[in-house]
Amino acid sequence: MTLVESLHAKANVAVIGASGGIGRAFVEWLAADDGVGSVYAFSRSSVHWTEPNVYGELLDLRDEASIEAASRVAIAQSPLDLVIVASGMLHRNQEVKPEKSMREIDPLVLAEVFAVNTIGPAMVAKHFLPKLRCKHKTVFAALSARVGSINDNRLGGWASYRMSKAALNMLLRTVAIEQARRLPESVVVALHPGTVDTELSRPFTRRVDTSTIFSPASSAKKLLQVIDRLQADDSGCFYAYDHSRIDY
Repeated sequence: MTLVESLHAKANVAVIGASGGIGRAFVEWLAADDGVGSVYAFSRSSVHWTEPNVYGELLDLRDEASIEAASRVAIAQSPLDLVIVASGMLHRNQEVKPEKSMREIDPLVLAEVFAVNTIGPAMVAKHFLPKLRCKHKTVFAALSARVGSINDNRLGGWASYRMSKAALNMLLRTVAIEQARRLPESVVVALHPGTVDTELSRPFTRRVDTSTIFSPASSAKKLLQVIDRLQADDSGCFYAYDHSRIDY
């Protein structure tokens, strides 16, 4: 059985942020997928993977040289068919927290959140997009968030996270336009995983209906199904886990 039937047979896949909740779930689904050959699982810290077709490698989103080196590792066997950027930052201990109002904005926090949520994925796009397979459907997907939608913002707050994800969406839209000129079959998209039971969102789900919270495995599977349905005309768009389109 395969969740990525529309990709090249025995697809070569890279997952950035593989040690996180959703990233790890992506790796596990793809490693067990009959349509996938190799999975390169990139993370900032070393992770032991038992699956024989998973290659754990180091990648630091804040170090462009690290990202460039990782892109070369990922094509050791064949060009890439799917790249998923599953990394993200919403909080870190007590130093980084979502702002409740504009009064709480800290330039150092803002810079750190942008480094992970926007600049890092931009560098991944810079070095990984040229490594995608030619003349076949390929997908470059990055996890965004509905709160990064400008049209959907009705509550305010969370300025750093909202801004960084809105900027990520603009990056992906821009990259999609450029990518279409070089590889018309290639798809570049932003994906919203829903509310997922991970370390990133867990502190902020106390008042959320538990029936609307996904496990990482459930969210990753839904997103892979979205990826499989994507076509060239979808490039540059922003999709939720149920394949509904989100306005920027």
